[in-house]
Amino acid sequence: MKRIFVTAITAFMGAAAAVAIMYAVTPRNLEISDSTLSNHQNDFVQKVSYVNPSAGGIDFTEAAEKVMPTVVHIATKTTVRSSAYPPGFDLWKDFFGDSWDVPQKENVQQASGSGVIVQKDGYIVTNNHVVKGADEISVTLHDKGEFTAKVIGTDPNTDLALIKIEADDLSAISFANSDDVKVGEWCLAVGNPFNLNSTVTAGIVSAKGRNINILKQKYAIESFIQTDAAINPGNSGGALTNASGDLIGINTAIASPTGSYTGYGFAVPANIVSKVIYDLKTYGIVQRGFLGVSIRDLDSKLANEKGYKINQGVYIESVSKNGAADKAGIEAGDVIIEVDGVQVKTTTELQEIIGRRAPGDAIRVHVVRDGHKDLRFDVHLTNKEGKEELTEKASEDICNKLGITIQNTNEKVLKKIGVSNGVEVTSIEEGLVQKHTNMRKGFIITKVDNENIKDIEQFIKIMQNKKGGVMIEGVYPDVAGVFYYAFGM
Repeated sequence: MKRIFVTAITAFMGAAAAVAIMYAVTPRNLEISDSTLSNHQNDFVQKVSYVNPSAGGIDFTEAAEKVMPTVVHIATKTTVRSSAYPPGFDLWKDFFGDSWDVPQKENVQQASGSGVIVQKDGYIVTNNHVVKGADEISVTLHDKGEFTAKVIGTDPNTDLALIKIEADDLSAISFANSDDVKVGEWCLAVGNPFNLNSTVTAGIVSAKGRNINILKQKYAIESFIQTDAAINPGNSGGALTNASGDLIGINTAIASPTGSYTGYGFAVPANIVSKVIYDLKTYGIVQRGFLGVSIRDLDSKLANEKGYKINQGVYIESVSKNGAADKAGIEAGDVIIEVDGVQVKTTTELQEIIGRRAPGDAIRVHVVRDGHKDLRFDVHLTNKEGKEELTEKASEDICNKLGITIQNTNEKVLKKIGVSNGVEVTSIEEGLVQKHTNMRKGFIITKVDNENIKDIEQFIKIMQNKKGGVMIEGVYPDVAGVFYYAFGM
């Protein structure tokens, strides 16, 4: 009898503990306030702010019903060119020489992902890697309606893209202020993993400001929201929302040795998303401000080495001459600890803050100098060329279309390889060049359709007006001979 009594008491206490734990982890309900965040993007996306919640149970049904109609399925078709001969078959080159392209064959690849409707008249945000290079983009709505989409603009630096379908009165998502997102709060991932339309998974925000080095662009901005909500292939471009169904991020990547969900997913914060899509719609490109510094995280080892009493901040290794920081008086060796009153602890945080501003924007930068001096500077951000004017769309358009980045070739290099003019291809990504040629990094473009190329400005001007077929001529510093690459514009 005594044993039965002890067992009953133990069972009761265990049940009570379980109820207490469940109550402790029950999330606070979030409600949408009538107020909006005041910024220049409000004419494109409406943001909502958090308000003090009331207690309640775990129930995501309302949030799911709100979000699902705003998330779309995206299917793409892409023509990929590859060598017409099997690997190691060099007869073509042996016969014609290295200066000729190997014949190409075409293959059509199909892929899919997700997108989120951000305006009722058909504007949709997705990942750049979902649509870049696609010849056809098909969008299927939650109600099974199908549309053909066109690309408005892309931003490889954040892996975001804005596309458009011809439709009206669609369900558009509301944006939350991602700066207010807290680690530990509930979130939902909505998308189309493995072509399973309108899939909703739940988890928590497990970290913020994550840099996983997945974007290989020179000016990449990685400040991901990390979540343990299940994200799989096909979720790319889908929505990460709070428990009220407001967008806090665009699902972009997973950390996985298998390619499928293993517990870590990453989303571009909503505040970056709103900046990018506003610029893509308004200007056709992202107007991103630059501070003009080379940076690294300040840790305890570096702090001891340099004589700083702080262990967190952004250490400036070098300052670009005549850049925004240089003009304001910021020096190499300074440590940035605040921007516009917002504490900055890592390079990721600083890149996100600066990346959300445009050329000409003024910011207040708080630095520590020589280990103890507190200094504040008013800095006017510039574009990549060091000017405060907005970036010309034409140059970005052409380079994005071709899928290359270029720079003026050093005169010493030109003299060494025996040519008098040319621009150097510093990187090749998805675009016309990669799609239709075997050009590789380091190629120096000397002529376009027999016209000599002296600098970037001339190259852009010539390529802007090209229609139909174009022939690019040039050389490689490490290979003898002249090479020719032809493709259609």
